[in-house]
Amino acid sequence: MHYRYHDSPLGELFIAGHENGLHLLLMELDSHPWRIEPGWRPATNELDSVCRQLDEYFAGQRRQFELRLAPRGTTFQQAVWQALLAIPYGSTCSYSQLAEVIGRPNAVRAVGSANGANPISIIVPCHRVIGRNGSLTGYAGGLPRKQRLLELEGVLQPRQTHLAL
Repeated sequence: MHYRYHDSPLGELFIAGHENGLHLLLMELDSHPWRIEPGWRPATNELDSVCRQLDEYFAGQRRQFELRLAPRGTTFQQAVWQALLAIPYGSTCSYSQLAEVIGRPNAVRAVGSANGANPISIIVPCHRVIGRNGSLTGYAGGLPRKQRLLELEGVLQPRQTHLAL
Protein backbone atom coordinates (compact mmCIF):
# COMPACT_ATOMS: atom_id res chain seq x y z
CA MET A 1 0.00 0.00 0.00
CA HIS A 2 1.26 3.45 -0.91
CA TYR A 3 0.05 6.69 0.64
CA ARG A 4 0.46 10.41 0.24
CA TYR A 5 -1.00 13.71 1.30
CA HIS A 6 -2.45 16.13 -1.23
CA ASP A 7 -3.46 19.77 -0.81
CA SER A 8 -6.94 20.67 -2.03
CA PRO A 9 -9.38 23.57 -1.69
CA LEU A 10 -11.00 21.55 1.13
CA GLY A 11 -7.75 21.09 3.03
CA GLU A 12 -5.22 18.31 3.13
CA LEU A 13 -6.33 14.93 1.76
CA PHE A 14 -4.89 11.57 2.79
CA ILE A 15 -4.77 9.14 -0.14
CA ALA A 16 -3.84 5.46 -0.02
CA GLY A 17 -3.92 2.79 -2.69
CA HIS A 18 -2.26 -0.29 -4.11
CA GLU A 19 -2.08 -2.11 -7.42
CA ASN A 20 -5.75 -3.15 -7.09
CA GLY A 21 -6.96 0.43 -6.79
CA LEU A 22 -7.66 3.36 -4.52
CA HIS A 23 -8.26 2.30 -0.93
CA LEU A 24 -8.67 5.57 1.01
CA LEU A 25 -9.32 9.23 0.35
CA LEU A 26 -9.91 11.04 3.62
CA MET A 27 -10.04 14.70 4.59
CA GLU A 28 -8.29 16.17 7.58
CA LEU A 29 -10.63 16.15 10.58
CA ASP A 30 -12.57 13.38 8.86
CA SER A 31 -14.38 11.03 11.23
CA HIS A 32 -12.34 8.12 9.86
CA PRO A 33 -9.07 7.28 11.62
CA TRP A 34 -5.84 8.30 9.90
CA ARG A 35 -3.78 5.17 10.38
CA ILE A 36 -0.70 4.46 8.40
CA GLU A 37 -0.38 0.74 8.86
CA PRO A 38 2.85 -1.24 9.08
CA GLY A 39 4.21 -1.96 5.62
CA TRP A 40 2.66 1.09 3.98
CA ARG A 41 5.14 3.18 2.00
CA PRO A 42 5.10 6.83 0.94
CA ALA A 43 4.04 7.07 -2.70
CA THR A 44 6.48 8.31 -5.28
CA ASN A 45 4.31 8.49 -8.40
CA GLU A 46 1.84 5.65 -7.75
CA LEU A 47 -1.00 8.01 -6.80
CA ASP A 48 -0.29 10.84 -9.27
CA SER A 49 -3.34 9.98 -11.39
CA VAL A 50 -5.61 10.30 -8.35
CA CYS A 51 -4.14 13.71 -7.49
CA ARG A 52 -4.33 14.94 -11.08
CA GLN A 53 -7.99 13.92 -11.39
CA LEU A 54 -8.82 15.55 -8.05
CA ASP A 55 -7.15 18.79 -9.17
CA GLU A 56 -9.18 18.69 -12.40
CA TYR A 57 -12.38 18.09 -10.41
CA PHE A 58 -11.72 21.06 -8.11
CA ALA A 59 -10.91 23.23 -11.15
CA GLY A 60 -14.31 22.35 -12.66
CA GLN A 61 -12.69 20.38 -15.50
CA ARG A 62 -13.72 16.86 -14.45
CA ARG A 63 -17.16 15.47 -13.69
CA GLN A 64 -16.32 11.78 -13.51
CA PHE A 65 -13.30 9.94 -12.15
CA GLU A 66 -11.54 7.19 -14.07
CA LEU A 67 -9.86 5.25 -11.31
CA ARG A 68 -9.87 1.69 -10.05
CA LEU A 69 -11.37 1.59 -6.57
CA ALA A 70 -10.66 -0.91 -3.81
CA PRO A 71 -12.53 0.17 -0.67
CA ARG A 72 -12.80 -2.29 2.19
CA GLY A 73 -16.22 -2.86 3.70
CA THR A 74 -19.06 -5.27 4.27
CA THR A 75 -21.18 -6.56 1.41
CA PHE A 76 -23.90 -4.10 2.41
CA GLN A 77 -21.48 -1.16 2.53
CA GLN A 78 -20.07 -2.15 -0.86
CA ALA A 79 -23.60 -2.14 -2.31
CA VAL A 80 -24.24 1.36 -0.94
CA TRP A 81 -20.90 2.67 -2.20
CA GLN A 82 -21.54 1.17 -5.64
CA ALA A 83 -24.94 2.90 -5.74
CA LEU A 84 -23.29 6.20 -4.80
CA LEU A 85 -21.15 5.96 -7.93
CA ALA A 86 -24.34 6.05 -10.02
CA ILE A 87 -25.41 9.48 -8.69
CA PRO A 88 -24.44 11.88 -11.49
CA TYR A 89 -22.32 14.98 -11.00
CA GLY A 90 -24.60 17.91 -10.18
CA SER A 91 -27.36 15.66 -8.78
CA THR A 92 -28.43 14.53 -5.34
CA CYS A 93 -30.59 11.80 -3.87
CA SER A 94 -32.01 11.12 -0.43
CA TYR A 95 -31.00 8.34 1.92
CA SER A 96 -34.41 6.72 1.39
CA GLN A 97 -33.98 6.83 -2.41
CA LEU A 98 -30.55 5.23 -2.03
CA ALA A 99 -32.06 2.50 0.17
CA GLU A 100 -34.61 1.78 -2.55
CA VAL A 101 -31.92 1.67 -5.25
CA ILE A 102 -30.07 -1.11 -3.41
CA GLY A 103 -33.31 -3.01 -2.82
CA ARG A 104 -33.46 -2.35 0.93
CA PRO A 105 -36.17 0.33 1.33
CA ASN A 106 -36.47 -0.25 5.09
CA ALA A 107 -32.73 0.09 5.72
CA VAL A 108 -32.51 3.89 5.55
CA ARG A 109 -30.49 4.21 8.77
CA ALA A 110 -28.11 1.44 7.72
CA VAL A 111 -27.67 3.20 4.37
CA GLY A 112 -26.83 6.39 6.26
CA SER A 113 -24.26 4.53 8.33
CA ALA A 114 -22.68 2.95 5.25
CA ASN A 115 -22.64 6.35 3.55
CA GLY A 116 -20.84 7.79 6.58
CA ALA A 117 -18.30 4.95 6.53
CA ASN A 118 -17.34 5.62 2.90
CA PRO A 119 -13.53 5.43 2.84
CA ILE A 120 -13.13 7.17 -0.53
CA SER A 121 -14.76 10.57 -0.12
CA ILE A 122 -15.32 12.87 -3.10
CA ILE A 123 -14.63 10.12 -5.68
CA VAL A 124 -17.34 7.87 -4.21
CA PRO A 125 -19.74 10.82 -3.93
CA CYS A 126 -21.35 10.42 -0.52
CA HIS A 127 -21.64 14.23 -0.45
CA ARG A 128 -24.48 13.92 -3.00
CA VAL A 129 -26.80 12.26 -0.47
CA ILE A 130 -29.09 14.67 1.35
CA GLY A 131 -32.10 14.51 3.64
CA ARG A 132 -35.52 13.71 2.20
CA ASN A 133 -36.54 17.34 2.76
CA GLY A 134 -33.48 18.60 0.86
CA SER A 135 -31.47 19.46 3.95
CA LEU A 136 -27.74 18.90 4.15
CA THR A 137 -27.21 16.20 6.70
CA GLY A 138 -24.13 14.53 8.15
CA TYR A 139 -20.85 14.38 6.28
CA ALA A 140 -17.65 12.84 7.64
CA GLY A 141 -15.65 15.79 6.30
CA GLY A 142 -18.03 18.30 7.91
CA LEU A 143 -21.11 20.06 6.53
CA PRO A 144 -19.18 23.12 5.28
CA ARG A 145 -17.14 20.84 3.00
CA LYS A 146 -20.28 19.04 1.81
CA GLN A 147 -21.78 22.40 0.97
CA ARG A 148 -18.65 23.47 -0.94
CA LEU A 149 -18.67 20.25 -2.97
CA LEU A 150 -22.34 20.69 -3.87
CA GLU A 151 -21.66 24.33 -4.78
CA LEU A 152 -18.77 23.23 -7.01
CA GLU A 153 -21.10 20.78 -8.77
CA GLY A 154 -23.79 23.46 -9.22
CA VAL A 155 -26.34 21.82 -6.93
CA LEU A 156 -26.24 24.76 -4.51
CA GLN A 157 -25.61 28.42 -5.16
CA PRO A 158 -22.46 29.74 -3.47
CA ARG A 159 -23.23 31.66 -0.31
CA GLN A 160 -22.53 35.34 -0.62
CA THR A 161 -21.30 37.53 2.16
CA HIS A 162 -22.84 40.99 2.40
CA LEU A 163 -20.90 43.69 4.15
CA ALA A 164 -22.79 46.40 5.97
CA LEU A 165 -21.31 49.80 5.14
